[in-house]
Amino acid sequence: MSTTEMLDPLEHGDNPPIDQTTIRTPRKRLSKFQLYSRRFMRNRPAVAGAIIFVLIVLFAVFGPFTQQYDHVELDFLALSDGPSSSHWFGTNNAGNDLYAQVVVGLQRSLMIALTVSLGTTALAAIVGTTAAYFGGWYERIALLVIHFLMVVPTFLVLAMISNDSGGDWRIIALMLVLVSWFFTARTIWTLSLSIREREYVAAARYMGVGGFRIVLRHMLPNIGSLLIINFTLGVVAAVQAETGLSFLGFGVKAPDVSLGSLIGVGAGTVTSSPWLFYFPAAVLVLLTVSMALVADGLRDALDPTSAAGGRA
Repeated sequence: MSTTEMLDPLEHGDNPPIDQTTIRTPRKRLSKFQLYSRRFMRNRPAVAGAIIFVLIVLFAVFGPFTQQYDHVELDFLALSDGPSSSHWFGTNNAGNDLYAQVVVGLQRSLMIALTVSLGTTALAAIVGTTAAYFGGWYERIALLVIHFLMVVPTFLVLAMISNDSGGDWRIIALMLVLVSWFFTARTIWTLSLSIREREYVAAARYMGVGGFRIVLRHMLPNIGSLLIINFTLGVVAAVQAETGLSFLGFGVKAPDVSLGSLIGVGAGTVTSSPWLFYFPAAVLVLLTVSMALVADGLRDALDPTSAAGGRA
């Protein structure tokens, strides 16, 4: 053995040299938002729905800057005219520009849908979780009210009240919230019954944390995925409910317009002036389908047991 080998045993020892390419640096842990975003982006229909919804919102926001006429302005030289360079979506029999009416109607339908969905989700979450946590007489009264409202013919109530509202979209949105929250509240109550028995809820209770604080800080965050999905689906349900009311004449009334009221007017002239029906109907279909695809993608992304979102 040479002198060099004796003096440098680390370099010429029996153990083979370490291959640096086999050393892997530890992966950076993904946050929940990054994890859910990756799973959502792998769902192509959901991504397509999100893109369509964003384009619809941009159309509602920036549409007024591109319209040539106001939605209440009359053009007596263009009565029931088809789409043209002056009136992109045509006009109705009174001379109103349909493009301007579709923009305003989309804005009104979006405002109603977002207000109703947000109000319904918030009210259902508060009632459902507090009823499950506090129990006792409060739970019995809450369930009694929920079950009573579930058998009330809500459409008749909406029709009677909205008919006296003068077509004010704020009153219509408020009534839709009051007659729509209890179905979601029943589901949240059922889920919260198991959450209130968890160890962290019991630990917070033994530490003297107040009941409402436990509900807000421990129970609601653990059903956040359900609330997000219900909010997204609630937008679709609210749009459909408002469209049905306006189509039957119980919703938004002139001079205000919504997609439902425009479709209701266009349905009577679908053979003579089909553009009055097809343009607002196309916008409504794009809005509801896009939100349904987004809700489906969110459900798969937020559900850890779902294989539709793929691996992160």
